[in-house]
Amino acid sequence: IALALGARGWGVVVNYLASEEAAHAAVREIVESGGRAIAVQADVRNLDDHPRLLDAAVAAFGPVGMLVNNAAVPCRARVDLLDTDLEDFDRVMETNLRGPFFLSRLVARHMVEQPRPPENAPQRMTRMIINIGSISAYAATHQRAQYCLAKAGLAMMTSLFAARLARDGILVYEVRPGVIDTDMVAGSKARYEKRIHEEDLLPIARFGEPEDVARAVAMLADGALAYSTGAVIDVDGGYHLRRL
Repeated sequence: IALALGARGWGVVVNYLASEEAAHAAVREIVESGGRAIAVQADVRNLDDHPRLLDAAVAAFGPVGMLVNNAAVPCRARVDLLDTDLEDFDRVMETNLRGPFFLSRLVARHMVEQPRPPENAPQRMTRMIINIGSISAYAATHQRAQYCLAKAGLAMMTSLFAARLARDGILVYEVRPGVIDTDMVAGSKARYEKRIHEEDLLPIARFGEPEDVARAVAMLADGALAYSTGAVIDVDGGYHLRRL
């Protein structure tokens, strides 16, 4: 997502928690391609970090035009719903829902304070918030209840912010990935390989790639859906289709 937005001329703040080397590698790649980017360490769980993250963005690039809520952690272990661990429940909910909610609130207030772009402004000047959701918003997996609950909450959060912010010219979307080939699914990759290729899990029978998600975000960033808000963009190989 960061690389795709950097290639389109956005000034990109790469927020990281602990992966400093990876964040700076992304920044270098954006800058070497002619883009603008900085890396900022901040914990989305920690609401006290949010103003510092926003301030760094404004200092580097001026008023913020887009927030992409992509921070998420998986459950530490898949356990039965009845054995859900309270500490892990709080960790997942705080990172995947509480943090994005209050960061969105902070950035939305900042956006509202800025002069609204004129009606004839280029579409890409439209301000927006993009939440990276998951098919777990509706596909129940009782061994990781907290993740499903957090993503279901993020889906409603998209609707809430979309309904509130439209009057201020701020659009809100959810990009909803399916089974994407990232570190988060590495431990379950063999199981997903079997389900995709042998059990007809997906109409488009392959893993999703990070680039698939990035293209959806870039499309929204380019203003392709400027007369839509609260929309969900499924990037899931057709998983959401009901099939007989």
